[in-house]
Amino acid sequence: MDLLLLLGALVLGTVSAAPPNFVLVFADDLGFGDLGCYGHPSSLTPNLDRMAAGGLRFTDFYCTSASCSPSRASLLTGRYQTRTGVYPGVFFPSSIGGLPLNETTIAEVLKTRGYSTAAMGKWHLGFGTNGTFLPVRQGFDHFLGIPYSHDQGPCDNMTCFYPDGKCFGTCDQDTVVVPLMKDDIITEQPISFIDLEKSYSDFGVNFIKSSVKKQQPFFLYYPAHHTHYPQYAGRGAAGRSLRGPFGDSLLELDDTIGRLIETLRENGVLNNTLVFFTADNGPQLSLMSRGGNSGPLKCGKGTTYEGGMRMPSIAYWPGTIRPGVTHELASTLDLLPTFARLAGAKLPDVFLDGVDMTELLTNRGKSKREVMMFYPIHPNKIHGLFAIRLGKYKAHYYTEGNGRSGSTPDHNCSISLQFHHPPLLFDLEADVSENYPLNVTERPDLQDVLEQIKKVKLQFEASMVFGESQIEKGKDPNLEPCCRPQCSPKPQCCHC
Repeated sequence: MDLLLLLGALVLGTVSAAPPNFVLVFADDLGFGDLGCYGHPSSLTPNLDRMAAGGLRFTDFYCTSASCSPSRASLLTGRYQTRTGVYPGVFFPSSIGGLPLNETTIAEVLKTRGYSTAAMGKWHLGFGTNGTFLPVRQGFDHFLGIPYSHDQGPCDNMTCFYPDGKCFGTCDQDTVVVPLMKDDIITEQPISFIDLEKSYSDFGVNFIKSSVKKQQPFFLYYPAHHTHYPQYAGRGAAGRSLRGPFGDSLLELDDTIGRLIETLRENGVLNNTLVFFTADNGPQLSLMSRGGNSGPLKCGKGTTYEGGMRMPSIAYWPGTIRPGVTHELASTLDLLPTFARLAGAKLPDVFLDGVDMTELLTNRGKSKREVMMFYPIHPNKIHGLFAIRLGKYKAHYYTEGNGRSGSTPDHNCSISLQFHHPPLLFDLEADVSENYPLNVTERPDLQDVLEQIKKVKLQFEASMVFGESQIEKGKDPNLEPCCRPQCSPKPQCCHC
């Protein structure tokens, strides 16, 4: 056993030749108030609730962007999206760019320690020429899923198990129907959405069983389509929840999580597996009851208010993580360095924004994270950071609403860009809803807080080198995934 692996084993209090396994679930457009264990009265999430009861539930866990692609890039690389070039906005089926191949993902880090790796679900980090940016090019041995978001194709192929036989919603019409890919091959186009979740569940179960049989440590990454709009649910979940289509979609995700955990238990590796659940960004409140719930947090998707970027998060590892709740500051950025530490793997030789939270998870220690930076979904060098959280205080230098959060009575969720000098300052422990800016002029102690935040801001922005935007590389309709590449006319002929 080499030194890194020995150190990883010592962290867990036991020297073992078997490094831990990792199952990482990343929900889509899920609000802080959407889970039963976070207080929603009508959500049906029994498996997540059991995870929370038997694991560590976070109250102050953040993604890095209130939009899909940049948030996923940060999760997998431990770096803010501005460094990797995954900005502004998101990738589309015809996008030329993707997550740069010279970026190091969690999967690539774990591969150096002999891990088997698999991804299932929504990738949304680019497709590119001949599948250049697919998961199997980014450290994953296996992939089953959709290379982008399930609404980035005509909605009429979303046949769901509801009385009217259709999903509700408006999707992209002038592109190919959504494909299902296995590794880098299209196996189905269009997808049968009523069967999709079972396919993912079966894939995850078989991957776990195969890895255990080979006595190989494993990493399963499940970026779910649920609960992104338009929601869908298969026969086992449709109509079972009290929340309608959104609740059914959430329940189907919960069912898959329960099946994965049961598979870990049946195969004797539950006590050697860290299961981590979180989400990519806040809810799309403009869709009202079909868009999710931010709970007590302000606004939602598309904004740098808490509702856009503070996520429900649960760490579950029986025998290693003591049940409870933590109010320590943590982020999706911290998963790569944490997984690397636990696996005894070396960190990539790049500027990492994540910190190791092993001590927080295993010993309920203090978080190494003291600050969180907030970029808008369309960041640029001119405006820089929109907000910073330091300790319990959050300073907004800019605020901007977004159409995805624009249906709430709070006009701040839809208002245009506003510059604040001095910045709006909130005490998030006393005012988690960001409703009551502190009166800085009447409190000298807060002047010191703002000076500290200003110093942190200047230091961070001095370290920030914006990577070349991968999304601004543009689009090429010829790159849209098609199971019949030479057929005509496209996109109508891409059915198989």
